Amino acid sequence: MKSLLHTCALLLLLSGLGVAIAAEPAAKKPAAAATKSSKKTAKAKEPPLPTLLWRGDHNTARAFMRDMAADFEKSKQGKVTLQPFSTISGLDAVHDGSADIAGSSRPPMLERAEENGTNFYPVAWDALVMITSPKNPVGNITLKQIHDIYLGHIKDWSELGGPPGEINLYGIAPPLDGSEYSLRDLIFHHGDQAVAVPRLYVNVDKLEEGMALDPHGLGVSTLSSAHANPGLKMLTVEGIAASTASVADGSYPLYSRLFLAARDDGRNNDVVQKFIAYTKTEPAQAILRRHALVPYGEAPNLPAHDAERVAFIDARVYPGQVFAAAAAPLDSTPTPVSAPVATADALRRDAPTSERALEAKYRVEQLKAEKAAKAAGDASHP
Repeated sequence: MKSLLHTCALLLLLSGLGVAIAAEPAAKKPAAAATKSSKKTAKAKEPPLPTLLWRGDHNTARAFMRDMAADFEKSKQGKVTLQPFSTISGLDAVHDGSADIAGSSRPPMLERAEENGTNFYPVAWDALVMITSPKNPVGNITLKQIHDIYLGHIKDWSELGGPPGEINLYGIAPPLDGSEYSLRDLIFHHGDQAVAVPRLYVNVDKLEEGMALDPHGLGVSTLSSAHANPGLKMLTVEGIAASTASVADGSYPLYSRLFLAARDDGRNNDVVQKFIAYTKTEPAQAILRRHALVPYGEAPNLPAHDAERVAFIDARVYPGQVFAAAAAPLDSTPTPVSAPVATADALRRDAPTSERALEAKYRVEQLKAEKAAKAAGDASHP
């Protein structure tokens, strides 16, 4: 009997141990589940990244915004939603507050009230390039020929040294397009100069698609866009090829600036300023170089030499003529370039005798003088 009782007790003891052994792994499972749950909770608690809405021209979208927006988000500093459309749509959206930041491949237009009070932040130097099809044998164009083609005075490729054939001039339909405006401003001193462009496209992407198929086509694009497109041929201007080197040293005459534009009173201005600061970092500068752009700060001598550049162009386009006022130099400071009238008013209030205030005043007077000269010329040639 005692033996039987001992056996039963032993079996009960072993059974108890078995339960304990079997139960031990099961006890670990809830702990693992709890760890996963805590990780999910921690991840869920991460605040969403602040988001900016960018709207602007296709040039700046392709040149740097797509890559910069992706890199900015990867760095966990914020997100940028892109709406490429046109220069005007972007600047007007910033003005009315429906967009936080705009992309523009032209400076502010002085006459537009919608651009007064908007800061234009220069990001990079690009080049305006005249493009045609690789099948077109013409390789060079002069500044005077560009002027005469846009006014409809030159209409045949034979006048440019090519075989006979009508020049099919292409342009952008939306008004005051960045590249078109910048080119006309350099050639005609008026970015809104009326020109004879019969073939209009909704944006530069579509223009380039048409150009690649037309050996008689001619239009303007940018180095950042055209340099890697085998379907396009960039013409040299006055025998000078557009490149990052010829832009940086100013030897290529049709260099231009790419801007981001925003207002100080924008609802997300703190995040905008964070993005503007990001564009000056090395990762952002590397993106610019990858797209054949010159980071703005890497060509510090260009603004000071702008008057020489304008004189070079004028001597070839308008030989023997003298304009009412010499061109004021581009702003060489890293601060935003605002519309001149608003800038002059603000500086006269805050620092009336400063060098910048005098320069701003000069820019306004220059504009008035050029308008007066143009009106006088129009009156004398009805």
